[in-house]
Formats: sequence, structure tokens, C-alpha cells
Amino acid sequence: MLEALSTVRNVSNINNVSSINALSNVTELPLIPGKRYFTIGEVSDLCGVKPHVLRYWEQEFPQLNPTKRRGNRRYYQRQDVLMIRQIRGLLYDQGFTICGARQHLSGDQIKSDLSQSQQVIRQLRVELEEVLYILKH
Repeated sequence: MLEALSTVRNVSNINNVSSINALSNVTELPLIPGKRYFTIGEVSDLCGVKPHVLRYWEQEFPQLNPTKRRGNRRYYQRQDVLMIRQIRGLLYDQGFTICGARQHLSGDQIKSDLSQSQQVIRQLRVELEEVLYILKH
């Protein structure tokens, strides 16, 4: 049973090597907890970006619009954290300028990137469920 699972995993890994390499910067960052809202400090830690940079990016990227509540406090949702990670990847890893990253995100490219990311996430989930099954039995 273990040999069959490792073979399936190896085949699926071969098919997803380019997808995983494209998202390698995401694997260096901590996992996003299953919370609904995150403070700016939490998002800063999750994305590896200082809070003042996050506030600046809010001005530069219209896609980034956290909920503001009491005392003008920012509360980010999961999709905001994913968007910040994508912006970070474009600016820091791929070398885009702010203007270039803004154009990239506003174009159709974002739709295909999200689709590809969702496929990788589904694959990782299947693999994690296989590991969980192995650990339970």
C-alpha cells in the first residue's frame, strides 16, 4: 500500500514540479491559520512584509482593500493575505516594479494564476489526506 501511494505521489510530483517551483516562495512563508480576520501585525508576519509596507501597498494596489473598523484598525481577510503574498512574489521574487505589478494584477493573468494556484492547492490537499490516511492506519 505504501509503495503504491509513493508511486502515485512521485508521478503527481513530476506533473506539478513546474507549478510547485513557481510557488516556491509561498512555501517559505508560514501557513495561513483558519481565522476569518487578521490584524496588520499578523499579516506582516504571515507575508514577511513590514506593516508600513502593507499600508503603502494599500494605496498602490486597488485590489488590496482591508476592512477598517474601530479606530481605523485594519482587518485583513484570507483573500487579502493571498493577494499580499502574490504582490510580494511579483515585487520581491520576480522583480516587477510597483507599476508593472499593478498592471499584471489588473490583467487577465491573475485569473490564470489563481486557477493554477487552486490546482496546486487541491493536489497538496489530496496528498495530505493520503498522509493522514497512512498515519491513521
